[in-house]
Amino acid sequence: MLAQVLAVIIFLLMFLMIVMDKIERHIVTLISGISVLLFVFGIGMHSWAAIWRTLNIQSLFHLPFWYSAGAEEASSGINWATILFIAGMMVMVEGMGRVGFFRWLCLRIAKLVHYRTIPIFITFMIISGILSMFIDSITVIMFLAAVTVELARLLKFNPIPVILSEIFCANLGGSATMCGDPPNIIIGTSLGFTFSDFVKNTGVNALIALIFSILYFYFCFRKKLRASGDSGSDDFQYPDPRDAITDKTGFLIHCVIFACAVVLLVTHAQTGLTVAAIGVFIAAVTLLVSGKNALKLLKKVDYKTLVFFIGLFVVVSGLEETGILEMVASLIGSLCGDNFMLMIGIILWISAFASAFIDNIPFAATMIPIIRSLAETQGAGSLAILAWTLSVGADIGGSATPIGASANVVGTSVAAKEGYPVGWGYYCKYLAPATVLVILISMIFLFVRYV
Repeated sequence: MLAQVLAVIIFLLMFLMIVMDKIERHIVTLISGISVLLFVFGIGMHSWAAIWRTLNIQSLFHLPFWYSAGAEEASSGINWATILFIAGMMVMVEGMGRVGFFRWLCLRIAKLVHYRTIPIFITFMIISGILSMFIDSITVIMFLAAVTVELARLLKFNPIPVILSEIFCANLGGSATMCGDPPNIIIGTSLGFTFSDFVKNTGVNALIALIFSILYFYFCFRKKLRASGDSGSDDFQYPDPRDAITDKTGFLIHCVIFACAVVLLVTHAQTGLTVAAIGVFIAAVTLLVSGKNALKLLKKVDYKTLVFFIGLFVVVSGLEETGILEMVASLIGSLCGDNFMLMIGIILWISAFASAFIDNIPFAATMIPIIRSLAETQGAGSLAILAWTLSVGADIGGSATPIGASANVVGTSVAAKEGYPVGWGYYCKYLAPATVLVILISMIFLFVRYV
């Protein structure tokens, strides 16, 4: 009983501190994780076995962690596969950014549509969704927002509608694949799903939702953007996409590395390579070809985020080891009874609502053991359906408010820094209804396809 009380108190305090955002979140989760190890497992449970299971270091030395002929092993405690994969993708993205890939891509697209405002608006939404399927949405929005502001000054339009649309599509695109958003990486590595599993399920939903999203934002913002008027000047007045490339040879090499990463992720169920192995391999190749710039890339890796994940996994393990999450699953199960449709609806809307106000990463990590317990009462196949439901709700729900997802914070921060502040009222006026619309579409999709 003492261990359960301590685990809940630490978890709630952690969430409160993350929401308050007074202390950097990686420090919050790290202190919380250490507290779980000392007070919950040490004082409350007197269990070295629980500490060892939570640290999960032994998994690194098992062959299935790196190569698995079947589904990847699901494990509790610190999910090292998620940590290594995210770290590997961070190194790859930093390498691509160093050679100017993202700025080149944005300027190339703008030039292809002859720098017309409405086509730029639509194509930037599409490219935001596509890039976020493979690259962290924070990186996507950081570069897209900066280029959008640059083009807005040239074409004299308000960049805020375009940036808000890019933010929404980035979060939506992230829901489509296993590597698109951190909650999906956690879900996939924890429950043994592959890249292709996500594409065939959440990917289809994201594609349908993206079409409706583009139409929604077009009707919301078309008059504001058309009122700005296109300049119609000659091309020489605009930045040349080729000037964005800082290293032509490096640019080609990093494009090949990115293509290899996509191929390895798409085929990892067939090759047997786990996402941990893919992440380490891609990082190693990127560093190798970067030569003297390798150390700079390593310094730019967001280690704070990796520490955040490690602390988070320990705290969630405290709830799992003490039986709290099993109790929550039983409560949801008793509310739903045998009504699987109701269970899907509850998980979808709770995930979406919660993710609009709190970080969707700890929420998803907390919900995984819960949906695993719920699935045991529903029969074969139910775990996958609940996993897709959790993924869609957590990924898309974060778009509703400026603090719901990291991409939102980055996008609005870039806009404000460039002299285009975005208030809560303006943001929620357009993106909250869009979120509700897409969640409704997703609920219909889940019911029609799986129930």
